[in-house]
Amino acid sequence: MSKIMKNLKATLSYDGTRYNGWQRQKNSKNTIQEVIEKVISEVLDENIEIIASGRTDAGVHANGQVINFKTENNLNIDELRDIINTNLPNDISFNKIEEVDNKFHSRYNVKSKVYVYKILNSKIHDPFLRKYIYQYTKELDINKMIEASKLFLGTHDFKGFSSGKKTKKSTIRTIYDIDIKIEGNEISIFYHGDGFLYNMVRIMTGTLLEIANGNLDKNCITEIFDNQIRSEAGFTVPPHGLFLLKVIY
Repeated sequence: MSKIMKNLKATLSYDGTRYNGWQRQKNSKNTIQEVIEKVISEVLDENIEIIASGRTDAGVHANGQVINFKTENNLNIDELRDIINTNLPNDISFNKIEEVDNKFHSRYNVKSKVYVYKILNSKIHDPFLRKYIYQYTKELDINKMIEASKLFLGTHDFKGFSSGKKTKKSTIRTIYDIDIKIEGNEISIFYHGDGFLYNMVRIMTGTLLEIANGNLDKNCITEIFDNQIRSEAGFTVPPHGLFLLKVIY
């Protein structure tokens, strides 16, 4: 009697500090995907391949990455989660596993994503947050940042806000909301969009910082949508302040 193939969806968190990004690579075994696939394959005694909602770059973190994988194993899903977590390194954690329809695909079924970029606007660094927040020492006009962020909203061609190579794929994306929250000298910028290009969030953040410190005018955003010139946008902020917060289906 043949076993029934189950499709399992998992939500996980990870500290991306010591990894070469999410995606499996030919020249490196130090990727989050490689580590997770190895552990799940050993736990289930099957050759498991996982599909993620999207890749994150080296140094980028996640609170709500979503994956799916298929298995014939009948182990209780809560027990499976606990066994996987026991065998994973302590900078990766499965928060939840659930059985889903066989047609569910963690990448193709994504409706939108939420990222957050965290900034410490201070000349004094925090040694306990240094891996998870970007220290930016220049003085910032937060009102300018908030006003400029509104220009990113809506559907635009974000090619000029991407580090991606030339591609035939569409560079048009929709940003639904940008929420800037201030707590003391910490700034958190939340981005909600239907999808994000390579380095898009980090370049948008660098652009907002340069507008807030007076190096750029907010009108550069609409100009870059038109001319698609990457060099006219702000710098690419470091990866360690970026978190994939939520994937919406």
